[in-house]
Amino acid sequence: MSSLRPTLPGSAYTDPSTFDSERERIFEANWFCAVASTDIPKAGTFRTVTVGRESVLITRSRTGEARAFLNVCRHRGAMLCTEPAGEVRRTFRCPYHAWSYDLDGNLAGAPHLPQMPDVNRAELGLHTVHLREWVGYVWVCLAEDPPSFEDSVMASVAARLGDLSAVDRYGIDGLALGQRITYDVAANWKLVIENFMECYHCATIHPELTGVLPEFAQGWAAQVGVGHGALMGDKVDGFTVDGSEGLGRLPGIDDEQDRRYFAATVLPQVFLNLVPDHVIVHRMFPMAPDRTVVECDWLVEPSVVGAGTDISRSVELFDRVNRQDFDACERCQHGMSSRSYRSGGVLVPTEHHIESFHTWVRTQLGEFVSVPSGEEGAA
Repeated sequence: MSSLRPTLPGSAYTDPSTFDSERERIFEANWFCAVASTDIPKAGTFRTVTVGRESVLITRSRTGEARAFLNVCRHRGAMLCTEPAGEVRRTFRCPYHAWSYDLDGNLAGAPHLPQMPDVNRAELGLHTVHLREWVGYVWVCLAEDPPSFEDSVMASVAARLGDLSAVDRYGIDGLALGQRITYDVAANWKLVIENFMECYHCATIHPELTGVLPEFAQGWAAQVGVGHGALMGDKVDGFTVDGSEGLGRLPGIDDEQDRRYFAATVLPQVFLNLVPDHVIVHRMFPMAPDRTVVECDWLVEPSVVGAGTDISRSVELFDRVNRQDFDACERCQHGMSSRSYRSGGVLVPTEHHIESFHTWVRTQLGEFVSVPSGEEGAA
């Protein structure tokens, strides 16, 4: 039996109807990491994000609780907030007919409201979106009956790292944003996921990364073994572009986590990267069959930000990795529409865990796919 396994067909990465189904059945049906908690630091601050086919408005109430709503006025359907971020004092006011909503989504007022007794404020508030805050981020789910957050998001991280206490020790929800870079990638979101899940390409396109993490040159990703973290090289002092000393070990991690890189994929759109002195979080926003926006956050100890410490060498390492990866994804996107890739390609042994991802996608879309014996475990 051949050791090679088939991939998805090329049309899975280019077909608009497939992308529409993914937006509905994957991104609107599962928990979606939308914004950093620090993006909405106080009551009235807000961000709007695209989740599947919807614009979602995320803010904080007067009591400091995160709130999420569909970004649509209940009167005539105008987009309520047209800016990606901002701040209001007490209400969100529709720019079309001036209907206004308080920070809990209740209809607060409208022109001539006293003369319209049929307008029921209790029934015409903004549509609420399910929300959780975890590891310093706001996660939303558009499904009427969301999957268990514990059994999906948290369980996937625990399955990769061995247990949740491993990620808790990094204290992510207490870290500060050191830098954020947004990438506009001309490639399908699945290509970005697949690239992150494997390291068969690492020796080819990531000289800086394999210089810091030599085992990556062997082609096996850090996500293959439960609880495994790639060890830094003997002469490497930190997770930096030149291997020089970094920002100082995070206070909560243990000795087994020191000098190691851990990574977890949280489907459908989060990459979590854990290193001894900082944390890197990627959030993907699929915008079209051939376009994915990626927000990448470098999270550090608040004292690092407060002291104005130069973190550029730490940022530069993964920024280079990102740009190398996204260039590769864009090269692949061109090939997805070729007749040569009509039936797809193949997965070599070090990529076989990607088959589990393909099975997950097909299952989410309602397709029946049998999982080969011994290949059931998700990456």
